[in-house]
Amino acid sequence: MLHGTRVIEIEGLGPGPFAAMHLADLGADVITIHRKGGSSITADQSVLDRGKRSIALDLKDPADLDTAKQLIATADALIEGFRPGVMERLGLGPAECHAENPTLVYGRMTGWGQSGPRADTAGHDLNYIAQSGALWYASEPGSPPISPATLVGDIGGGALYLVIGILSGILNARATGHGTVVDAAIVDGSAHMMALLMALRQAGGLSMERGHSLLDGPHWSRSYACADGGFVSVQCLEPQFYASFLAKLNFSDDPEFAKQHDRALWPKLTTRLADLFLSEPRQHWDDLFSGSDACVAVVLSPEESAQSPHMSARHVWHHTNGHLQPAPAPRFEGQTASINPAPKRGQHTKEILAELTQKSALQRAVP
Repeated sequence: MLHGTRVIEIEGLGPGPFAAMHLADLGADVITIHRKGGSSITADQSVLDRGKRSIALDLKDPADLDTAKQLIATADALIEGFRPGVMERLGLGPAECHAENPTLVYGRMTGWGQSGPRADTAGHDLNYIAQSGALWYASEPGSPPISPATLVGDIGGGALYLVIGILSGILNARATGHGTVVDAAIVDGSAHMMALLMALRQAGGLSMERGHSLLDGPHWSRSYACADGGFVSVQCLEPQFYASFLAKLNFSDDPEFAKQHDRALWPKLTTRLADLFLSEPRQHWDDLFSGSDACVAVVLSPEESAQSPHMSARHVWHHTNGHLQPAPAPRFEGQTASINPAPKRGQHTKEILAELTQKSALQRAVP
């Protein structure tokens, strides 16, 4: 879908590389400027670099910095994930880049954003979603909030919003001839994702008190432990699905379970279900609810997910060079998504430099 689109990525951590990988998965020509000499944090051949090309440069070296500027001049978009001001000090800020490439979409990925009291301070995924409100409902009442590592902040509120911003900017640049700067902040994106919950609050289905809302309080919207240490998820919100859930458990005639929205009964019914699910292993519940509309699914690890019938049928997970990784998403009709190999650091340096030399020669040849 993005064939013919070029993105330059300045090597970073977390959401920036993920966003660049996502664009590469969609067909963009992504060139990552890796640091010369490697990194002590990222692998020499990272899953997040799949489908990209790699050039190794030292941006503090004038010659390498000039090469970076030449590359950026050929790009539709740029991705960087430094603290505010770092790219400007390197001479690669938006003003300098737009002077050479007016249509460039300059994507900036940070946690706190380019402005505000915390903009120049350090932070990580958990800190950002703690401040944005996105962490608030991520636990049982009385226990500290915990969320899936990096998914809500770095990926959901960060990388995917950067991708949306870059694609929107490219469309606008092609229509108007003007580039833009995308300020993709994890605090902004993760707060924006709360809009659905705020809509529930507006409709009376969400309480600011944890454990008292439709999505985090009822016995029919939570996970339960099984006899073998596994877990099962239950979220049968609509009455027809709740009825299917009760039927599978032989609770259709139970007067207490019949009162689905009686909040006073939620703690008691949660305890009853917790005892019930704890009486059998996970596979028992998987077999019992298989094929039903009860909205029950066992909790799988990534390795188990790769072997599950549904995920396996859709070829969601792949073992590539000994590493488990997910297939590109979303899917497009008539196309088969493939996982392209990740380059070694600096693997395409000579190739990319040759392309720049050829391009320069062609420009000089034009009268």
